Amino acid sequence: MAPDFLVTHSGGFHADELLSSVILTRLFPAAQIVRSRAPEWVTPGSDRIIYDVGGAYDPGAGIFDHHQRGAPLREDSQPFSSFGLIWRQFGRGYLEAHGVPAADIEALHARFDLDFVLPVDLMDNGAVSPSGAGVMGKLTLPVLLETLKPVFDDEEPDAGDRAFHGALSIARSFVEASIRQGAAKLRAETIVMEAIAETGDGHVLELPMGMPFRPAIVKAGADHLLFVVHPRENDWCLTGIRRSGEGFELRADLPLAWAGLTGADLAAVCGVAEATFCHNGRFIAAAKTRDAVLEMARLAVAQALPA
Repeated sequence: MAPDFLVTHSGGFHADELLSSVILTRLFPAAQIVRSRAPEWVTPGSDRIIYDVGGAYDPGAGIFDHHQRGAPLREDSQPFSSFGLIWRQFGRGYLEAHGVPAADIEALHARFDLDFVLPVDLMDNGAVSPSGAGVMGKLTLPVLLETLKPVFDDEEPDAGDRAFHGALSIARSFVEASIRQGAAKLRAETIVMEAIAETGDGHVLELPMGMPFRPAIVKAGADHLLFVVHPRENDWCLTGIRRSGEGFELRADLPLAWAGLTGADLAAVCGVAEATFCHNGRFIAAAKTRDAVLEMARLAVAQALPA
């Protein structure tokens, strides 16, 4: 039975109950959010889900707090916030409601948990600090969401609830965007895997459009691939493949002689009449046609792997 009420605490809000509310309101759009600490509200009942308040964790009773002694931990002993508890219980249903294919739900559930939910859990529990992000600390999502609280001297009686619902709309946009991007990466992985199989032992991977490609290349163990080509709106792109997920070192750079050149200057140096651009960093280049960009890719491979 769908709940009539989604109950979380009143007062100042944090990222974990906001983001929990994003999940729950998508699954139970008719339910009313109640922000209260009153015993009659934070006591479990068949008509409600309670989260981030109530001093207990009992999914069967519909209560998901993490502040009490003996609060649940992840398998690796890292703490949950209410967001992590709600995601663990309701995340798969949320993904299904978003139309994520059944075959992708487990992978996307785990990826979103690791990349989005866990950082919120750790920050809410003080296991990590925004200061760890250095000068970017004040731009972390939990900190930004909390800046949406009413100011201390706003004496309007509904200021807290108004601010909460305003912040909820913003939090929803981040969650939904992240889910869309995560689902798209899984779709891209399928396309890239198929292209890798078609490429065989070649060093240049051709894709039908621009998309995330490195994770699939690594997953496939396709260490022989050096460059990727794909069409763009008005031309074709040639790009290198990073050696690791961090940093900018490539498996192979584009030729040094091409660096920073455009148009006729680039065409004269590389010998490809329809070549149009090469970044000075030698990680991306462009040409007007598929044949031209494939020829540039052939030349780049020949330099990277001299006979």
